[in-house]
Amino acid sequence: MTRSEKKISEAIAESIMVKNKVMDQCLESINTCGTLLADTVKDGGKILFCGNGGSAADSQHLAAELVVRLRGHINRPAVPGLALTVDTSVLTAGGNDIGFDNIFARGVEAFGTEKDALVAISTSGNSENVYRACLEAKDKGMKVFGLLGKNGGKIRERCDYSVVVPSDITARVQESHIMVGHIWCEMIEEELFPEFF
Repeated sequence: MTRSEKKISEAIAESIMVKNKVMDQCLESINTCGTLLADTVKDGGKILFCGNGGSAADSQHLAAELVVRLRGHINRPAVPGLALTVDTSVLTAGGNDIGFDNIFARGVEAFGTEKDALVAISTSGNSENVYRACLEAKDKGMKVFGLLGKNGGKIRERCDYSVVVPSDITARVQESHIMVGHIWCEMIEEELFPEFF
């Protein structure tokens, strides 16, 4: 095995180890969140997502899975999901005019209702703009779900429900976040459209 192959093998093993920890420690929280997110949509609400960097990419990834579909062979109706991370005009105007720390809170203010849910994604649990989005969502009576890492940080305290990936390594947390997000999307599809399964 070459040096680079050894490093690749170690990274894969580390990812598997973290996912095993998620399986051991987070099954109940994953299930609770997935069930309640499905209930949100069944009750006429939508799911808003926000996060920075890789978590911004996860936000739009998961919103796309809901709006379009997760599984290519399942031709089901759209599910209302919205990533607050994708409109560059809103993000740049907000960053310039009201500050980067407020951009997601502003999106929640614009689009969130008490029927809706916010999925707050942060590998550190301490992203200020995600934290402020949680505060705005709580003010509007929305349910707040955290998809977090490390110890959950200050965002965990503002969430009604959360999944905290037990790792301090950003890449491994992000890999687990998208896995959990896909599981939630599967749960939502199966709850809303049982006739396809």
